Amino acid sequence: MSSDPRDQVSLEPVTGWHCTHFYFRFDRARLRSLGTSELSDGCREFIAALDPEGPGATARLQSLIVSGQKADFGLILLDPNPLAIDAVQQRLLASPLGPAIVPCWSFVSMTEVSEYLPTVEQYGQTLAAGGLDPGSRDHQMKLRQYERRLEVMRRQRLQPDLPVWPSVCFYPMNKRRDPDANWFRLDFAERERLMREHGETGMKFAGKVTQLVTMGLGLDDWEWGVTLWARNPEFLKDIVYRMRYDEASARYAQFGPFYVGYLASAVEILKHCRIGHAAEFDNGHPAELARRE
Repeated sequence: MSSDPRDQVSLEPVTGWHCTHFYFRFDRARLRSLGTSELSDGCREFIAALDPEGPGATARLQSLIVSGQKADFGLILLDPNPLAIDAVQQRLLASPLGPAIVPCWSFVSMTEVSEYLPTVEQYGQTLAAGGLDPGSRDHQMKLRQYERRLEVMRRQRLQPDLPVWPSVCFYPMNKRRDPDANWFRLDFAERERLMREHGETGMKFAGKVTQLVTMGLGLDDWEWGVTLWARNPEFLKDIVYRMRYDEASARYAQFGPFYVGYLASAVEILKHCRIGHAAEFDNGHPAELARRE
């Protein structure tokens, strides 16, 4: 690969961004082997690497405390350049804390606009099928409103603003290829019907849960990654349970590991995980949680 930065433009998608979810744990034995100054310097570099407003930050950067024993903390990173995303991980691993930071799991994907998102023309046909005269003023008004919403929805899928709701769940998934349930052998109209039903269930959680679906096909072991942000962790349980009954999920979906966590700044991660004396780093650090709704 060329080292000339001008050649890196080919790494940027024509549409959308690269996205990677990282999960790490701290090696406690290695932490105990670090000297006081080494630990202090390591904490400072950890905080700087995960500063969402710092000079090395990606276009979108969220950090979180992870529940359970799968990991201690996680990162959600998005950027047009995949090397900018990986540089955050490398900066962590190359820091004085690096020997005590153990990668647990990751998922590499890209943002996309779902093929099931209706075009303006398709939406107009749906209105007509519902009895609204295509030549009527009401039909044209609804069509213009949808066109404006569509532009917002496309941008949010391709270059998303990440929610600051505190509870976060991520899981990868595939669509089945079983002889009696092969998603990829269904015609588009049937897939669209199933996904519309699935989406209607999700809409019942509007204002409680929001999601980002990214594509891992050709990039990782799973086909899609689903990230859910919720105002309360109970809503994560509720939405996943309800959507499991939709045919698109019950018949055709396969799920990978679930990682659940809570948004936290780098300082809060260090405090929660009892790493060094993190309180000394509070001043001057733009803690993400302080800017939440």
